[in-house]
Amino acid sequence: MKKVFYLKTCDTCLKILKKFNLKDWELREIKINPITEEEVEQMYKLAGSYEAFFSKKSNQIKLRELDPKKLTEEDYKELILDHYTFLKRPVFLTDTEIFIGNDKKNLEALRAHFAD
Repeated sequence: MKKVFYLKTCDTCLKILKKFNLKDWELREIKINPITEEEVEQMYKLAGSYEAFFSKKSNQIKLRELDPKKLTEEDYKELILDHYTFLKRPVFLTDTEIFIGNDKKNLEALRAHFAD
């Protein structure tokens, strides 16, 4: 399995996707084709927590008056499944690895993965 979860309206996602050869990857635009519970479970197994791929920058946090400090792991899971903006993006998912978000450390790990 090789999947990338992204938003086509996110310039950062698109910039990152352009850096890699993704011809063997399934590209999933999460607004059009929402993430499934099975995919969230796969991400959880590799990331070790739902919080790891939960976007604390989602505009939905303010709209719903949520306090991220009070959320449980189950809350993170339910929110990610409920609205696409709660998924930290982009997410590159394979059978054995997960690369989450756009921070420098993650991008370096992605470059190393694609260099193999």
